[in-house]
Amino acid sequence: MTPPDETMRAVEAVLFASEDPLSVADIRAYVGEEPDVAAALAALAEHYAGRGIELVERGGRWHFQTAADLANFLRRDREDSRKLSRAGIETLAIIAYHEPVTRAEIEAIRGVQISKGTLDVLMEAGWIRPAGRREVPGRPLMFATTAEFLTHFGLASRRDLPGIDDLRAAGLLDPVDLAFEAAHSGAENMETADEED
Repeated sequence: MTPPDETMRAVEAVLFASEDPLSVADIRAYVGEEPDVAAALAALAEHYAGRGIELVERGGRWHFQTAADLANFLRRDREDSRKLSRAGIETLAIIAYHEPVTRAEIEAIRGVQISKGTLDVLMEAGWIRPAGRREVPGRPLMFATTAEFLTHFGLASRRDLPGIDDLRAAGLLDPVDLAFEAAHSGAENMETADEED
């Protein structure tokens, strides 16, 4: 049996050489079934914690990345060529929060039709993927987010998406949405008061 430090070295080498994040099963394909890959990953994550690079797990896949607090040192060399339109951002948010979701469901939530190009841009970016077909007449295609989406936005899983309270605290909710919510809760309060009378 391979000693733990040799397993750590092997796992580290495999992750370092890989172009894409790897699952535990992917790593086992390189180092074999016998070594404890999960323990090696935990030890490596601890070893790299607080350093310039860190080992992180996103959506069940592991990879090395620059420590988040050091990103400002690299920002000037990095061009962000992916500029999403407002429609693209809204569509991506709907898919992330409601997946799997069909095109018709996205349009119902947004209140407007989406162009095919919007979904194409998100698929080319690697952030969404087809996720099967809904078992209803017409069998519409459903969409879901990808592991690349989680990696790009620094999320371990979809559970890390901000909730309504987080969005409100960050000032990211549209004032129209806040006014509608206040009016809706005011109407409910009035109905409750009428019932009490």
